[in-house]
Formats: sequence, structure tokens, C-alpha cells
Amino acid sequence: MLLARFTGTAELHRDDKLVSVRFLTPHRVFSTCPANGGFADHLDLVFNHQSCEPVGHIIPALHEAYRQPQRYAAGLLDSHGLAGAAGAGLATAANINTLAIAEEAHRDLKVVALATAGVEGGGARAGDPAGYYEFDGRFERRGDIGPETPGTINVIVLVNSPMTEGAMVRAVMTATEAKAAVMQELSVPSRQSAKIATGTGTDQIAVAAPLAGAQPLTGAGHHCVLGELIGKAVMAAIREAVARQNLLVPARQCACSRLLERFGLDIDRLTAAVAAQLPDEVAAVLRDNRDVIDRDPRTVALAAALIHVHDQVGWGVLPPSCWRESAIDLGAALAAAVAGTPAGTERYRTALAAILAGGGDDGPATVVVRALALGLPDKWTRASGMMAAITPAADPR
Repeated sequence: MLLARFTGTAELHRDDKLVSVRFLTPHRVFSTCPANGGFADHLDLVFNHQSCEPVGHIIPALHEAYRQPQRYAAGLLDSHGLAGAAGAGLATAANINTLAIAEEAHRDLKVVALATAGVEGGGARAGDPAGYYEFDGRFERRGDIGPETPGTINVIVLVNSPMTEGAMVRAVMTATEAKAAVMQELSVPSRQSAKIATGTGTDQIAVAAPLAGAQPLTGAGHHCVLGELIGKAVMAAIREAVARQNLLVPARQCACSRLLERFGLDIDRLTAAVAAQLPDEVAAVLRDNRDVIDRDPRTVALAAALIHVHDQVGWGVLPPSCWRESAIDLGAALAAAVAGTPAGTERYRTALAAILAGGGDDGPATVVVRALALGLPDKWTRASGMMAAITPAADPR
């Protein structure tokens, strides 16, 4: 089915689980695709194919995609009525119906970005430990790195003007920076380290531009309008794609548990860890109201500040010697925010200092858990006292 036409040079089609950009004029493509990857001037199309469901769904034929990518791509196109067509293909387990399309333009220059994206399971940061070592056509499992989890960001960038090969490579750099920026803004956790992800381990990209037309564009970086348009379009497409695939939107990330996920605490673990340190009555209230407490904006703001200071120490911006004092100060402020009054801040600071002085882990997860446990018992103490003061005394008669 024809979904859209782009500037008279390409058409977007969807056929079952295959989305294809079919060229109406000759194009140059630069891609990461296993089949027809790198630079190619002979292609009829680029495509994005949903090859399986994200979790627990293995299709035996997928092994051919790795062993014989050209044969697999040809068979895939043939089965979708595109026999004989030359194509470069991206593969994903994300729902192909969540495809996001974003367009940016300036004067006669237009850029279209198409994206599918799933990042909840496969997030990773550049430089994280890898799970495989490739040699002699084989992939050897490396150490005790955890098993792969689903997640792929696929991006197709279409430009309506010819580009030099160098500009196309630079376009991939700009698009990759845009992807990493979205991951940073949404605090997407790496699953291989306690860091913010910059993408996933299976991300793919294709950039396409017509061969004929105006003088080829030579720049696609930050100083060129083309780079600006690519950055904006890719960011918009990825934001929409992760929102539709993972319900990953800024408001959902406003939660202590979401920010602490890269440190091993989801909402269940966070609730259990805090509840274990509370009186039974307060713990029961926490369990029944955990989402409200977890998502309190002031509490999240201080948790975010604490995590960012920890990141700054890890990046070498701040010296390690300042971490514990900063963690105690921010943790005390967090406890006071939970309690709803700054009156106990100094008491919380003293308590946290004593806890952390005992040794053991003093990372962000521990500090936030301890701070929540300190502040929650005081949250309704003042209100209870006020209610007692205004409640009429019982009639002695």
C-alpha cells in the first residue's frame, strides 16, 4: 500500500511487515545493511522489515539473514511482490506499524526521517562491555556478559538533493548524535552498565539521496542547514517511535524508579527496598500508593540531581572525594521533600551521614532508598497533629 510520496523522488509503501522506500529516480544509498550495505548507486529501494516479535519469538529462517544476507533479502522482496528489485534492508522486532515519519525543510531543501524504535530492553552506551567477539566468520560468547535483550533503533534518512559521499557519511554521524541526544533526554538506561544509553546494540541506518539534480551538497554537520534538518527530523522520528513502541515519553520518565532503573531498581524493587525499612503501617501506605510517591515531581527532581552528580563524578568532572557529602546533602533534601517540610532536613542529614559512615554501598540507589525511608514516616505527622488539634473533643455527657 502506498503511504506517501516524497518530493517526486521516492514513494513509501507498506506491505504486511515490510516498509519500503521505492526510488522514482536513481539514488545513492549509504547504509549499515548486511545486504548491499556501504555505498550503492544501483538500488531500487531501501526497506525496514519486522522479522519477529520482540520477546520469545524465534523464526528459523532468520538465521539465513546472517549467513546469507543477499539471498535472504532477495527472498524477502520476492515474497512481497518485488522480485528482481535490488534493495538494502534494515531488520527489527519493533512493531512496523509504529513507524514514525518526520519531515524538515528549508527553502528547497527537504529531509525526511523514518524510524522504528524499541529501547526498553536493549539499551547500551558506547564503550559498554560487549557480549561477542567476531573472528573467522564466527561469534564467540565473551565472558559473563548478560544475554541480549530486545531493542533496535532503525532510521532511514531521505534527502531531496544530491550529496557527496563524504556528506552522506557525515549525515550518519549527525543522525547518530541525534539518536544519542534523544536517549539522553529520556534517560534511557543502558542494560550493560549503570549509564545512560546512547542507542542499542543492533541499531541500523540508511541515508539516501538522488544522483542527479543540483550541485551535490558537501556538508551535513552542525554548521550546515542540511545537518540541522537531519538532526531535527531524526530526533522527532525517534521520539515518536519510542513513544509508540515503548510508551516512552518525558512524563513517564518523571519517576524515581525510572531514573534508578540503570542502577538496578525498578518500581517493584524500589518499593520493596524502602518498605523493608519502614514501620509496617507506613510500609502498607507506601505499597498502596507507590506510584504517587514514586512520581512526586519534587522528589524526582532531587533524585535526578543526585544521579547527575554521581554521573559527573564518574565522568571525572567532579572529584570522587565530594560524592559522599553531596549525596548526604541531596539525600537530606530529598527526604525533606518527601516529608513535605524542610524542618527535618538537618536531622535527615545527620541520619544519612551515620548510615553511609557504616560502610557498604553509597551509590544513588542506596541514598534514594534511605532518603525515602527517612522522609515517608514524617509525611503525615504534621497533618495528623493539626487534625487532632481541630477535632472537637468528645461530649463528656
